[in-house]
Amino acid sequence: RTQTTHQIMKIQSAYLSDIENKTFEDILSTIADSQEYPLSCVNWKAFPYAPEVSFHVAHTDKALVVLFDVKEDHVRAVSLEANGPVWEDSCVEIFLSVPGKEGYFNFETNCIGTSLAAYRRSKTDADMFGPEHMGQIGTVASLPHEVIDRLGEGQEWSMLKIIPFSLLGLTEKPEMLNGHFYKCGDKCAQPHFLSWAPIDLPEPNFHCPEFFGELMFE
Repeated sequence: RTQTTHQIMKIQSAYLSDIENKTFEDILSTIADSQEYPLSCVNWKAFPYAPEVSFHVAHTDKALVVLFDVKEDHVRAVSLEANGPVWEDSCVEIFLSVPGKEGYFNFETNCIGTSLAAYRRSKTDADMFGPEHMGQIGTVASLPHEVIDRLGEGQEWSMLKIIPFSLLGLTEKPEMLNGHFYKCGDKCAQPHFLSWAPIDLPEPNFHCPEFFGELMFE
């Protein structure tokens, strides 16, 4: 199978100054004013369901900041422990790689804020983050951290993630990162696998750096 060429999608990240001294509401309102990107690619006909998902990308001098907004018909979260199978729940994901460096990082978070994070050489070859690194990731969920299983149209939730550049092995803000953004729910009533940029693979797989886009930092 030949590798098809695809257009590389790009995001211009918005700069946030001094968020350490801002309230959470201030951060939310500032990032919500930045450009909104749809997370709406349905890449596999076997999984046609598409929740309404959008996201905003911003950064400080020290961290990447991403806000997801989701509206879906089944809000599910069973995974309560870090690095559990959060992808089976209502889940949003950020995958990142540093240009010129091997491997990539994945940050996956279910709707109640349970996180999984790892440095990966491939889908099956990973160094999971330990408590020290996990503790450096900022996660603010709109839903409480408890088991939830709720069916009904148009349920909304949001997720704010703050990922220090140092967790990617960087000592300063990069000019660019490669990355991708996803929404999934493997064990939701309607399993789904949405991506920001198209993925040209025969079956659902988010571990595909060849389809990452570019995140540009001012």
